[in-house]
Amino acid sequence: MRGRGLVIGVAVVLAGLAAGAVWVTRDVAPAPSARPTLKVAEALGGGEGGETGYTRALEPREFHFPEDHGPHPGFRTEWWYWTGNLSTADGHDFGYQLTLFRSALAPGDAPRESAWGTRHVYMGHLALSDIGSGRFHATERFTRDALGLAGARTEPFRVWLEDWSAEALADGALPMKLTAQGDGVSLSLVLEAGKPPVLQGDRGLARKGAAPGNASYYYSLTRMPSRGQVTVDGRVHEVTGQSWMDREWSTRPLGENQVGWDWFALQLSDGGELMYYQLRQKDGSVDPFSAGMLIPARGEPVRISRDDVRLEVSDTWKSPRGGTVYPARWRLSIPSQRLELNITPALADQELPVSVRYWEGSVRLSGTHEGQPLQGRGYVELTGYGDTPARER
Repeated sequence: MRGRGLVIGVAVVLAGLAAGAVWVTRDVAPAPSARPTLKVAEALGGGEGGETGYTRALEPREFHFPEDHGPHPGFRTEWWYWTGNLSTADGHDFGYQLTLFRSALAPGDAPRESAWGTRHVYMGHLALSDIGSGRFHATERFTRDALGLAGARTEPFRVWLEDWSAEALADGALPMKLTAQGDGVSLSLVLEAGKPPVLQGDRGLARKGAAPGNASYYYSLTRMPSRGQVTVDGRVHEVTGQSWMDREWSTRPLGENQVGWDWFALQLSDGGELMYYQLRQKDGSVDPFSAGMLIPARGEPVRISRDDVRLEVSDTWKSPRGGTVYPARWRLSIPSQRLELNITPALADQELPVSVRYWEGSVRLSGTHEGQPLQGRGYVELTGYGDTPARER
């Protein structure tokens, strides 16, 4: 769903930023021991009075491009999310994730008295799965929307967090260039438009619960031809591949009983794509608002409901950084679409040990669609599995 606002990690620094502390930049490498993390559901579910003054996602709206690639400051949170699978000419594979989140400290746009003052905080996550070498790298950053340190604009399109950025290379927003570095790695990629935007949910309104406003505005660019450089420990790799961009903004996407989600963004070798998010409730059951979209190679996207999908976990993986157990292999089928997929992580350990600990990584696919064999690649995100109880924080 990329309802997906791991933006809750911004809460780690909100108090210091509001008090006027200097900005925070932190590069995170995997640690051998666990440390307390924040809960996904608590911030995304909001709280009493937490929505006052913000715009809410209540009904379908018209989308306009390239304008909607830019910021939506009336909403409490928004995120720009890129994942992709890349390869060198000699077959060295990489997966990557770059995410830029905006979180509002307070509603409104009145100017602040201090040049350091801000109403918005930005957080970024960069992860690189060096599949060819069996290594995973993760970096986290925070800063405020002040003094040019971070921000987003529509024309020309750009969103940035210090020297991490996504920016248009032509009129509009596409093609766009991604630039980021940390933990011994860097990315410099150009992403082409590929397929047109897909409006997720009900014409772009992705409902996550029954209460009014438990929703986000959500669209995806599901297959973006990508090229550029990946640098690891000083060695530059020329790469090509496919990326997936998720764009989402909301004020209160999750409901009170929801604790996390399993999100799948899959690019199939027959030219189609599948997005599916399975929301999990506190009692371990699957939330009925789980949903997705099947985008065929030709023709109109097909909305997928919870009842359409059979998702079975066939293996698990235990984190060495605290013992969190994640699903690690899946069988996903949609009988009405004659789609059967086996999904396997490209690396077992793709857990980000950041403020909100979660697993997100490159996966490989095999299966059949309408009786024909297919393969593919994609990304899976697993949240809410390693949350530390509040009394331990």
